[in-house]
Amino acid sequence: MSDANISDMLAERGISVDRSTIYRWFIEYSPSLRKKLRHHQFINTDSSWQLDETYVKVKGQ
Repeated sequence: MSDANISDMLAERGISVDRSTIYRWFIEYSPSLRKKLRHHQFINTDSSWQLDETYVKVKGQ
């Protein structure tokens, strides 16, 4: 996902953020996030997962 995509997604929700701001946030906060998420990088292959898709109509769509 690019910084432009994130900026567009926020704009759809009424939040105006320039893509250069998103990039600066990424540069600033990614090292600390990487350290915090390092403990969760390994997936336990002994467990099983079940996923299901659910569709909900809103106003007929």
